[in-house]
Amino acid sequence: MTAPLSHPMIASASSADWIHDRLTEARGVLADTTRHPDSLVILAARIVAGQTDDAAECAEAIDLLRRLDGRPLHVLAAAAFPKSGAA
Repeated sequence: MTAPLSHPMIASASSADWIHDRLTEARGVLADTTRHPDSLVILAARIVAGQTDDAAECAEAIDLLRRLDGRPLHVLAAAAFPKSGAA
């Protein structure tokens, strides 16, 4: 039961590629927030805030989270950065 999966899509994709793809999808959602439900926009903003290397993009995602999500900022930060920023 511990044998690797043999599907070609799974075998060829590294975790860095997977994360990059999810970040790209999240950026697409944030680029057109009016076409997506708030729940998806919140999820996309959390992904961008937690995965981007760009401080300005992270700040914009957190600002969007603050406007859409009624929770306090420290709760939003804990959700966006579950490991407290530790690598």
